Amino acid sequence: MWRNYHKRRWTCVMLSDSCGRMRSMKSAVFVFLRGEADLPRKIAPQQPFELPAVPKVSQSAVIAVAIFLVAHLALLIGLTAPEKFVFDEVHYVPAARQMLAPTMSQPMLNPMLNPMHPPLAKEMIAASIAAFGDNALGWRYPSTLFGALAIVAIYLCGLALFSAQGPAIAAAAIAGFNQMVYVQARIAMLDIYALGFGLLAIAAFMHGFRRERPHALFAFAGALFGLAAACKWSGLFPLGICIVMIAVIRLLQGWHTLFADAKPSDWYRPDLWPDLRVQHVALCFAVLPALTYLAAFVPLYGASLPDLIEAQRRIFADNTTTAIAGHTYMSAWPSWPLLARPVWFLFDKTSENNVSAIVCLGNPLVAWPALLALAVVLRDFIVARRWDALLIAAFYFGSWLAWALLPRTLGFLYYYLPAATVASLALVYVLRRDGLPRWLLWAYVGVAAIGFAVMLPISAAFIGTSMQTFNRLMLFQSWI
Repeated sequence: MWRNYHKRRWTCVMLSDSCGRMRSMKSAVFVFLRGEADLPRKIAPQQPFELPAVPKVSQSAVIAVAIFLVAHLALLIGLTAPEKFVFDEVHYVPAARQMLAPTMSQPMLNPMLNPMHPPLAKEMIAASIAAFGDNALGWRYPSTLFGALAIVAIYLCGLALFSAQGPAIAAAAIAGFNQMVYVQARIAMLDIYALGFGLLAIAAFMHGFRRERPHALFAFAGALFGLAAACKWSGLFPLGICIVMIAVIRLLQGWHTLFADAKPSDWYRPDLWPDLRVQHVALCFAVLPALTYLAAFVPLYGASLPDLIEAQRRIFADNTTTAIAGHTYMSAWPSWPLLARPVWFLFDKTSENNVSAIVCLGNPLVAWPALLALAVVLRDFIVARRWDALLIAAFYFGSWLAWALLPRTLGFLYYYLPAATVASLALVYVLRRDGLPRWLLWAYVGVAAIGFAVMLPISAAFIGTSMQTFNRLMLFQSWI
């Protein structure tokens, strides 16, 4: 049950079980950074559950900070090119400007506020404009922060899944060399904000999945999922995936299901989360997400419940309508893993034979091999019942196939961004299998880096390229 616990001069919210054992939210942060190398083994019921030691927390924290700084600095290079709106910045930057207006009446009726999406990402763009000015740097700077956070989150996911620094760093590098992440992290759109919050939430969930008492980590994940949804409703997809996984495991436990040849790597165990009650699940995956989500609306709508409800109705209506005109670069969800139809964010001729281009496409040397890796992951989940394969498959296929359930027909390749980023974990999962040489994983990281470098001239406007190079990179007619 949840209760307040007072100790010395500070107070923190604690989780306690029926025997009175307690753990603070503070310890969850250490577990989040440490990885799962010290997962508690199955113990006899009569033995008390002891908190494991916290090894190498400082090492993981230092590496996470280093990854963030390297990624952030790389994303900042040439960020202000072009110094004009790119693609959907034409919607979101004016909305941020409206939020900075001295008086802003009737936000629900103001089309400039882009009411079809929640306000959190636009509020952060507004804060950046207030700090850096109404210019290209002010519009795009927060996106670089969340792009770097997304890469750090993949590193944290790798720690949870692989229990080793090398594979976790490799996963972060592959995610960083995904051209789709690079492009979205350098434009004032909403998707990178939802991705950053969502991947951090997924990392927290993965770290808690195998622990006997995941309450604090699940609560942290739930709060982050609410923030992801407050940027864009697609942030709800991974939250739904978590709820489905917990419901299935609890259902099997209620049926007293047992595997005849149970193994430590099984995704299901009858003794998993012995103290996780229904009220804990509701708090972590319903109440906390709702609170953090609704908090983003308060600066615009205040605490008026009717206005908050009306805002959600508007978002729902706008995102489920089928009465949306087609778009030159629209594509259907089955085509996204194949990178069949990219989105041209920018194409400007700078001279007779040179262009400045931003094409949201993805790195083919990452996206296409990932499909083979995901087939292996899916096989291991079904046949070998591996818990790490379950988590990778669930968050990849759930984030992608959720779009198939929506009535809205207008879709774009960048909607595939969360699934494409999670796919880097599948590649590492396969390349570190027993029997494969250790150098193979890092050789592939090098291949991904080469693919990223080849695509860079059409990913960053400040580089530019010749028409001959541009035409060579457009491998298929559908890419033009």
